[in-house]
Amino acid sequence: MSSKSGGAKKSAKTEGLQVKGDNRRARFDYELIETFEAGIELVGSEVKSLRVGHVNLGESYAAMKGSELFLLNANIPEYREANRFNHTPKRPRRLLLHRKQIDRLAVGVLREGLTIVPLKIFFNPRGRVKVDVALARGKKKTDKRETIKTRDWNREKSRLLRERG
Repeated sequence: MSSKSGGAKKSAKTEGLQVKGDNRRARFDYELIETFEAGIELVGSEVKSLRVGHVNLGESYAAMKGSELFLLNANIPEYREANRFNHTPKRPRRLLLHRKQIDRLAVGVLREGLTIVPLKIFFNPRGRVKVDVALARGKKKTDKRETIKTRDWNREKSRLLRERG
């Protein structure tokens, strides 16, 4: 029994990933300089809630506490079936990175005045929860306008090419 898969092809990087939460606003508000893939320390009911697809990264950010990196303000709602063994939805969650990566992020935040923003949370092919975090610089209002102009022009250009071709 064969089945045909329709739709767009997946890139090699996203092959086998199950993206559960995406912070699309981060790409608009920030200029992304460098990205890292980090593990995250979760409890069982958080993982179950993520598998269902409940997560909100809209207001979240990462910050250093001592020599560790924590994901703050990420909302993973309670898993209804976990009853009394549930977790706190907005608790700080430790991000798991190599020491050199943590040092690179710390230097960016302390010396260069950059921010650490989470981009997406996903399950890798092995079933582990991962978070893409980026070292980012906030965009000014004029930069955001330029992004909007570029996006609109590309949309208009593709529409014109579709009509002609």
